[in-house]
Amino acid sequence: MNTNIDFKKIWNKKEMDIPKIEELFIKVDKLKRDNILKLIIVNVTLFLTITFMGVIWYYFQPELITTKIGITLCILAMIIFLLPYNSQLFLLSKNKTEPSIKDCLKNLIELKEKQVFQQTTMLSVYFIMLSLGIGLYLFEYVSKMSISLGIIVSIVTLLWLLLNWIYFRPKIIKKQNTKLHKLLEGFRSLNNQMIN
Repeated sequence: MNTNIDFKKIWNKKEMDIPKIEELFIKVDKLKRDNILKLIIVNVTLFLTITFMGVIWYYFQPELITTKIGITLCILAMIIFLLPYNSQLFLLSKNKTEPSIKDCLKNLIELKEKQVFQQTTMLSVYFIMLSLGIGLYLFEYVSKMSISLGIIVSIVTLLWLLLNWIYFRPKIIKKQNTKLHKLLEGFRSLNNQMIN
């Protein structure tokens, strides 16, 4: 049995398993840039949608109170969704000249917590309010249609809402979580290696 242990060889082998620090910071910067861009796009899109809904209310003067409540619920849903969503901007815009692994890990964990809250609680509230708003809004116009057309419009709207909730929402959440999870694991393993 050989009792000579080559510690240098073991240490060098151990370093290969650790993700390169520079690569992780580059990925974090890319994640931050991508999320800031998404944040801007979501804000602009929802602002334009709110403006469009206001224009509809002003120019088409809905007769029923349900239509006005529907428009109000849709606008409130978008505003309520944006408030916590925009709170991510502070974490995404934090920029230090020499970021530490510990700080970066802490920021990623905070970002993950905010995303989980946004993806579960806020997205559910948004979707419920938006669905109710669309339903109340359409009530006035569907009631003026023929029965067959009204049923078709109602079914198509319901199917679109279900498709968004069942298919698109989980797919987008999974994509967001995968990117962040990989970075978190990289920084956690790096942090653990430095502690040990």
